[in-house]
Amino acid sequence: MFSMKGRLFLIPSPLGEGDPHEVLPGAVFESIKHITTYVVEEVRTARRFLSAAGLKGAIDSLTFYELNEHTAAVDAASYVRLLVEGQDVGLISEAGLPAVADPGSVLVGEAHRHDIEVVPLVGPSSLMMALMSSGLNGQSFAFTGYLPVKPAERRARLAELEKLSRRANQTQIIIETPYRNDSLLADMLAVLSEQTRLTVAANITQPDAFIRTRTVGEWRKEAVTIGKRPCVFVLLA
Repeated sequence: MFSMKGRLFLIPSPLGEGDPHEVLPGAVFESIKHITTYVVEEVRTARRFLSAAGLKGAIDSLTFYELNEHTAAVDAASYVRLLVEGQDVGLISEAGLPAVADPGSVLVGEAHRHDIEVVPLVGPSSLMMALMSSGLNGQSFAFTGYLPVKPAERRARLAELEKLSRRANQTQIIIETPYRNDSLLADMLAVLSEQTRLTVAANITQPDAFIRTRTVGEWRKEAVTIGKRPCVFVLLA
């Protein structure tokens, strides 16, 4: 049923700057050789990634469509027409795996509704890499995503997540906009119980990667500034 339609390739990208060949398998580079149409979270970043991945000199022959938090839902859904018309399309997130904590999931959903073949390619996931390096429960976990922006609401949500973690023995994975990393960490240290274990995993796969698991009590004694680096927080009560 897929024969007359294009395929949607979910193309992973590195977690930050650097040579993509160091973190992506060969199948990714082979796939992008034949794809000329891309739906991306940010065109400039995608062009830079594809150039480093081996398409330097061919970038101007590619067609890009943006799909991010500013894209109207009707426009995002309309991109499926490219696939229905027979084009293979590459979906690229700003960093890491497409459609995971990423607006690209809208296009993946539309692809399934139109019987489009979806081809996920292997690449780095900051969420899973943070979990696997945390030493916390990898049998039962939940990705919570972003917490409320308002401090009072954020602290209340942290208290809820800690109760859930303790009751279910479930690891909670949280991300934040980089410029709010330090305020989130401060709230965690203010709200969470002293024995709750907390992992701070910043700039995963980068030369200055910082990955540490401590109890909240231990973190309170250790001054840490994350800054505006991509960071994943993992906790287990």
